[in-house]
Amino acid sequence: MSESRPPAAEPTPRVVVPAGTTAGAAVREAGLPGKGPDAVIVVRDVDGRLRDLSWTPEADAQVEPVAADSEDGRAVIRHSAAHVLAQAVQQQFPEAKLGIGPPVRDGFYYDFDVDKPFTPEDLQALEKRMKQIVKASQRFSRRVVESVDAAKDELAKEPYKLELVDLKSDVDTDEVMEVGAGELTIYDNLDPRSGEQVWGDLCRGPHVPTTKHIPAFKLTRVAAAYWRGSEKNPQLQRIYGTAWESQEAQDAYLERLAEAERRDHRRLGVELDLFSFPEEIGSGLPVFHPRGGIIRRELENYSRRRHEESGYEFVNSPHITKSGLFYTSGHLPYYAETMFPPLKLEGEEYYLKAMNCPMHHLIFRSRGRSYRELPLRLFEFGTVYRYEKSGVVHGLTRVRGLTMDDSHIYCTKEQMPGELRSLLRFVLDLLADYGLSDFYLELSTKGDTGKFIGSDDEWAEATETLRQAAVDSGLELVPDPGGAAYYGPKISVQAKDAIGRSWQMSTIQVDFNHPKRFELSYTASDGSRQQPVVLHRALFGSIERFFGVLTEHYAGAFPAWLSPVQAVGIPIADEHVPHLLDVAEKLRARGIRVEVDTSDDRMQKKIRNHTTQKVPFMLLAGGKDVEAGAVSFRFRDGSQINGIPVEAAVDAVIDWVERRENASPSADVVKVSQ
Repeated sequence: MSESRPPAAEPTPRVVVPAGTTAGAAVREAGLPGKGPDAVIVVRDVDGRLRDLSWTPEADAQVEPVAADSEDGRAVIRHSAAHVLAQAVQQQFPEAKLGIGPPVRDGFYYDFDVDKPFTPEDLQALEKRMKQIVKASQRFSRRVVESVDAAKDELAKEPYKLELVDLKSDVDTDEVMEVGAGELTIYDNLDPRSGEQVWGDLCRGPHVPTTKHIPAFKLTRVAAAYWRGSEKNPQLQRIYGTAWESQEAQDAYLERLAEAERRDHRRLGVELDLFSFPEEIGSGLPVFHPRGGIIRRELENYSRRRHEESGYEFVNSPHITKSGLFYTSGHLPYYAETMFPPLKLEGEEYYLKAMNCPMHHLIFRSRGRSYRELPLRLFEFGTVYRYEKSGVVHGLTRVRGLTMDDSHIYCTKEQMPGELRSLLRFVLDLLADYGLSDFYLELSTKGDTGKFIGSDDEWAEATETLRQAAVDSGLELVPDPGGAAYYGPKISVQAKDAIGRSWQMSTIQVDFNHPKRFELSYTASDGSRQQPVVLHRALFGSIERFFGVLTEHYAGAFPAWLSPVQAVGIPIADEHVPHLLDVAEKLRARGIRVEVDTSDDRMQKKIRNHTTQKVPFMLLAGGKDVEAGAVSFRFRDGSQINGIPVEAAVDAVIDWVERRENASPSADVVKVSQ
């Protein structure tokens, strides 16, 4: 999950930095902004490297100014804020040892080795001290350390920094900002008046010119984190924060954060009695309660119907398999870390199924296939198990037991382009049916690591075919270099929810490699044996994750066709209950999920309760309604339509549900024949 992607910015004019002149002086000479959200805080050289404004090139250099309100500008502000946080921590807790402190999406964090976990009161005190540091306008000053030994002497009291010095470039430089290829550097925070060092940290940089260039920041939470992500290493305290180019930008972000909190599916799951995560079962293994089970069933049933209409054939496969199957597919050893350990039975190793594709390949291979059968589209709601680390398990959106809506399409190379286009259209249309309609695409391609299998020519052909299908869709296409699966490139459909966050939904992958590994073949029209292409496709990603996304998208107020309770009868007094029971029977006979509230609560409390439970249709009845053979509609937004004849009310509910309206019903949009 992430925030909405910003619109593409206008190209920034380049600035020439004369030899011996600082980048900052050249930017000022060019008359570019020096204050406000669009202020230039760093520059990008011709090699794409970000440089401090204090950088002085040895020869004339062209640079691109980077503004505070750009993606890179915000990352620099956030990393600079992380340094200010670390300085505040070591001033407040002198024995604290420093881990790493990178910028992350929408914020930053810094890891510390301290004797006791940080408290909320500690965060308040640290934020106050950070404000003092920012107000002091300390200057960030880059200093090259002459040698590794000199760096170790200076960092002798920082064991985690010493480890990074030894590793140097053998780290993930997206996360570790301290070191990388090339020279070792330390950034000193200097007193603006005396020029003396106040604090320093091992860092590649760059940073904002002074702490005053961090106009808005806030510490948000504390979490435990293992050093460098390994459970074998010490557990550190991680402080998270956010920082922005202006107070207005930060306030807007915090409001989005508060709205996201109100929509948190984990909280709504409890409040609406949809699902839970019993400790007795284990982390990341949800159970769905009756009401959650209804929503899940409706999601699956509609998907099944649409797949059947589009020529898919349903299959089923077991939850465990002998280890040899995953060696054949290549998942072992490539994905061994994300699979549960094997079970040893009858002299064999069995693995919990982590993916469905190998079993679908065996179904294809179970008998001879003809070109007349292609494309063959196999589909399964297949439950798989993946060992996600405890630190990344998150509600329904990151679980260890998940049900994939997996399809594998076996086709000829000639069929592949058309199949990809129709497949992408099918995916987008079906997601839109559930209420998601704002999309962009990511194209994940082969990286330069050793985890990819297959020839470069096949990768190039598969990548170009996918790229063309994405272009033909008319949606924005964003590159994701190195993000492909080991056996082929993929397109990911990124869908924006109601508050602008992007979620990865469907994935489509082209695979020339599994057909070879499994020796898949079909008889061509000329009688020869040919190898099919496999297209891997997950529509929801997983039912669990999609359930969580929709819960947050609708803030728990699911469309009526998905709602566990679609209508509830609310009598004004007990004598009106029989009338509403009769109405409920009429609705139930037409397939509507309906209840009548016969509790002792007063009518207004019943309305509040069912509004909180986000029931789309509340049917009220008093003496006049009973006498007239009518009910009154009350909706989630508080609007109401009074005195509707029962048959008209039933027809209105049926019509709304059968049309699969994703909007919430209200007095303004529900059409009733009176």
